[in-house]
Amino acid sequence: MEHIKIRQNEEFIKLGQALKAVGAVESGVEAKEVIQEGLVMVNGETDTRRGRKLYGGDVVLFDGEEIRIEG
Repeated sequence: MEHIKIRQNEEFIKLGQALKAVGAVESGVEAKEVIQEGLVMVNGETDTRRGRKLYGGDVVLFDGEEIRIEG
């Protein structure tokens, strides 16, 4: 399981940014593709929005890897 800590001066991180931050994808283009293909789940539901805002406590699942967002 990976953990991402949201920056102190920010309230959220976007889904595409989170995937890039943990190295699950190499670029924003790749993030967009896997998200739009329905390969990413947020809190147990498929989400196809690259700009989906993630807050502390959210959990992302992609390619068998769980990413927990910490506020």
